[in-house]
Amino acid sequence: MGKLHIGTMGWSYDFWVGNFYPKGLTSAEFLTEYPKHFDTVEVDSTFYGVPYKSTVMRWKAQTPADFLFSLKFPKVITHEKMLKDCEEDVERFVERISLLQGKLGALLLQFPYGFKPKHVSLLSDFLPMLPKGFRYVVEVRNKKLLEDKLYSLLRENGVALAIVDQPYMPKIEAVTADCTYIRWEGDRRKVKGTLGEIEIDRTNDLIGWTQKIKKFLDNSLEVFGYFSKYYSGYPPADAKQLLKLLQR
Repeated sequence: MGKLHIGTMGWSYDFWVGNFYPKGLTSAEFLTEYPKHFDTVEVDSTFYGVPYKSTVMRWKAQTPADFLFSLKFPKVITHEKMLKDCEEDVERFVERISLLQGKLGALLLQFPYGFKPKHVSLLSDFLPMLPKGFRYVVEVRNKKLLEDKLYSLLRENGVALAIVDQPYMPKIEAVTADCTYIRWEGDRRKVKGTLGEIEIDRTNDLIGWTQKIKKFLDNSLEVFGYFSKYYSGYPPADAKQLLKLLQR
């Protein structure tokens, strides 16, 4: 049986106060409260730059020993340089977030729509150069990439393919590593995500997901899954509902 880690994309939302976070809690205290509910979180802020050492150490200090942070690679690597001449950027990022030690979950390389099949050769050169000993995940936004050529490349390098639940991408279940990574992104056109409440009932969708996740776990895969504020509008409720469904 594999391990399961379900949480949300980010934790620092003022509009969760009163329904998820207790009233009166300050933003500096959010991360101390969050692990009382979930054992993992996806960090989006690293997409915009490498965090300060003090920030990473604070994250580590505020969370229990078994808590896991999954983090996005900086966009300078995936979007701006598009994997070219970025060895120093990768080294600096991985070195900094390695301070989390045993609390380091997966590292997400999230590519833009402009990353197309013609760019797979760049990924082929890039992946073998990544520092060893970490869980890596690739997310693509161009559905033309979702073919055997990409799957084979990821398998060769032990890199997971992110499974994305959003309207523009097909539902896939390809497994390319010993872990799988699910991102429930939702639809920004239909959900505001800032009301601190469920805007769209996702119960039937989550019931469907439970069967897929149980299959992954039965195959001894480690499963990471994160909910966006644009899925139902209220990620903590989505994560809690999914965990409850999986216990049935």
